[in-house]
Amino acid sequence: MTLLLPSLALSAQPTLSWNLVADLQDMLQYPFMVHAFAAGTIIAIIAGALGYFVVLRGMAFASHTLANIGFAGAAGAALVGVNPVFGLLAFTFVGAAGMGALGRRIYGRDVAVGIVLAVALALGLLFINLYHGYATNAYSILFGDVLGVSAQDVAIALAVGALTLVALASVWRPLLFASLDEEVAEARGLPVRWLALGFLLLLGLVVAEAVQIVGVLLIFALLVTPAAIAERLTRRPGRALLLAVAIALFVTWAGIFIAYYYPYPLGFFISTLAFALYLLARIGEIGARWLQGAHPGAPTRDGLTGAAASPGAPANAGPAGAAHEAPANAPAKGQLEGGVA
Repeated sequence: MTLLLPSLALSAQPTLSWNLVADLQDMLQYPFMVHAFAAGTIIAIIAGALGYFVVLRGMAFASHTLANIGFAGAAGAALVGVNPVFGLLAFTFVGAAGMGALGRRIYGRDVAVGIVLAVALALGLLFINLYHGYATNAYSILFGDVLGVSAQDVAIALAVGALTLVALASVWRPLLFASLDEEVAEARGLPVRWLALGFLLLLGLVVAEAVQIVGVLLIFALLVTPAAIAERLTRRPGRALLLAVAIALFVTWAGIFIAYYYPYPLGFFISTLAFALYLLARIGEIGARWLQGAHPGAPTRDGLTGAAASPGAPANAGPAGAAHEAPANAPAKGQLEGGVA
């Protein structure tokens, strides 16, 4: 699939020059590019912010499932002649509620997620077979078409983004605590079940909007990869979230900028940039570990020396003293106590 620039389809393809500022000014003369950057900015911010918790809670599979549910909803909306964006929002919202109701805990939610995924794929297949419109409409659902968003789509994205950020800010500390240690959070009286359900509903909203940028098949490019990079670079929750948002913004802006000059899918550019940054983060992490082994007193990524960073006890031990695996970006217990207790 290729993305043709709406206002330039009948003229020569624009050429990239060494003057990037002039190139940016040139492309912003077109309303569809202004809409693309506006929608991309909104979606990158909310995807980066919520993606941090997706990685922290190990719910990448759930985000992929919600994307497929959104595909079924968009195909069904196109079938009945409704804006596919509304179908995306409706189906992902219902799918998120269904997964939250069927699965109690993160480790037990995979079965519920798989069941919902199978139903969503079956519905999507049915709707696509019944749909007799242009094939490009179905392709845009799968691979995204941010260069074709309208002012109405931008307004919808802005409303969803504002709602998501306000809701996430209101449950930031309890959600962080429940994401790091669900059993301890529940023992301290936090409404873990409702937090999980609310998070899935927010995730459904974000997926419905992010699909418009990278499509169903490349949802990880914005929702998972920036957060995965951020958690490789820092262990502090606030810093990791802001870094994930910054990375999502960078790959989105750069991808839209490059896609203006080359007739290739935007999702390819965004995914490739995100993957390249992830490889650099992994290489940097390996190099830092090698230096740490060669020089035990060298500072770690958060400014601690090797001795201080590894006191000899597991960083995330259970109530009985048995260590259990924690995400690489999980903050120390002292960083949370006093804020969520």
